[in-house]
Amino acid sequence: MLHSAVIGTGACAGGNLALSTDLDTGLGKKAGWLERETGVSSRPVVANGETQEALGATAALRALDDAGLKPTDMNLVLFASAVGRQPIPSTAALIKRELSLNDSSIPAFDINATCLSAVAAMEVASLYIESGRMKNVLIVSSEIASRSLPWNDDPATAALFGDGAAAMVMGPAGGKAGDMALCGTMMETWSEGYDFCALAAGGTRFDFHTERGEFEKNARFKMDGHALFKLTRRKLPAFLEKLLAQAGWRHDDVDLVIPHQASPLALEHMIRKCGFARQKVISTVRETGNQIAASIPATLDLARRQGRIQRGDKVLLVGTSAGVSIGGATLLA
Repeated sequence: MLHSAVIGTGACAGGNLALSTDLDTGLGKKAGWLERETGVSSRPVVANGETQEALGATAALRALDDAGLKPTDMNLVLFASAVGRQPIPSTAALIKRELSLNDSSIPAFDINATCLSAVAAMEVASLYIESGRMKNVLIVSSEIASRSLPWNDDPATAALFGDGAAAMVMGPAGGKAGDMALCGTMMETWSEGYDFCALAAGGTRFDFHTERGEFEKNARFKMDGHALFKLTRRKLPAFLEKLLAQAGWRHDDVDLVIPHQASPLALEHMIRKCGFARQKVISTVRETGNQIAASIPATLDLARRQGRIQRGDKVLLVGTSAGVSIGGATLLA
């Protein structure tokens, strides 16, 4: 059976940088309040005229260049994000158009596991590649997380998020130096946490025409951080043991941990609870904010471009998402 690998990565951040000190002024708070509350000092946000699909296409082209491939070399496009451009049609089709693939018949569809969408897409891509049905799969995560945030009701939650995109090209393993073989993926969903993170409007729950008030009230993101923290604290250590065992790794075998950049507090909790040495865990959230599904692949791209990943390194991707799900992947450089 073929084995799959990440053979290229790329990322693109929103064109403006929003500093917490500037946001403090807009909220009528003293300078330093938001950073004390959240641990985030800055986050990229989209500039005027920037679109979700343009960010995604830029990240995709960078990933393709890294892989030494062209858009026409792809057999499948997966758009892996929490919130797409609109409910219908899939944003993946729009990414194809941005990449000038209108004349190509390759399939494109969306995968939504909120913050773990890219990890879920890695598993789907690997199934296609390892079965021999596809050779090269493009995964694009692009999030404009700065919209629909609860700045009036919960500014400390709103200030966690930033805008950005990241992409991965997956193909057969063993092609060239720098490829990262996928050893395994895993996800668990604990639906007792379904209401802990929610953007309730925009689907079938509220009818805009007959329940406009409820629709508008629920068109802002809501998060119960305390409840989410308690659930993940119980479930994460056992999940990690199973994920590592699937790859045949021990805890101390892991050379680098690339977590979902949920919040500085969440990363500190993971370091303490799971026992990884601090220098093995990449943390960017203080400067980037939480870029939802783009968070993990963007951090992976940064680690590769900074030379943090060497040949033979064992790399762990791990995170949580609304639902509540816990997920991860193991990669061998």
